[in-house]
Amino acid sequence: MNVANSIENLKNAFAGESQANRRYLAFARKAEQDGFPQVAKLFRAAAEAETVHALNHLRIMKEIKTTVENLDAAISGETFEFKKMYPEYLSIARQERKNDAAWSFDMANKVEQVHAGLFTKALEALRSKRELPKTDYYVCSVCGYTPEGGPPEKCPICGSPKAAFFKAP
Repeated sequence: MNVANSIENLKNAFAGESQANRRYLAFARKAEQDGFPQVAKLFRAAAEAETVHALNHLRIMKEIKTTVENLDAAISGETFEFKKMYPEYLSIARQERKNDAAWSFDMANKVEQVHAGLFTKALEALRSKRELPKTDYYVCSVCGYTPEGGPPEKCPICGSPKAAFFKAP
């Protein structure tokens, strides 16, 4: 019998709760589109509950550290994704001629590079004892591209128009 330890179980539970959160938010959008606002509301409430669970697991694993350490972890994660994970996934998708998967991996790969850059800029500011300049961030609803200050006329990653962007909360 394969016996996992509590930390491995917490990691697995964190991943599952995080995925449930995103899945339920996608389900809520679909319910709204289908004309079921109360079902959408239920999915959003469940998504929030899954977030509570995920954050509890993360806290117990002691994965939330100082802001500098958290930025280092974010840079490391984003860099791994765009240098190793997504290139490998993209290669396999192309070999399998799964064009929709290849598109999704390619978009995410390009955006993860942007995120790593934004986190690096923030980390450099903190290490230099400077505040980040006050700015808003926007997100392309098609590919996730995340510019500072305002949305471009056309997304440089996927080509979507300015109207496809929303202001990050």
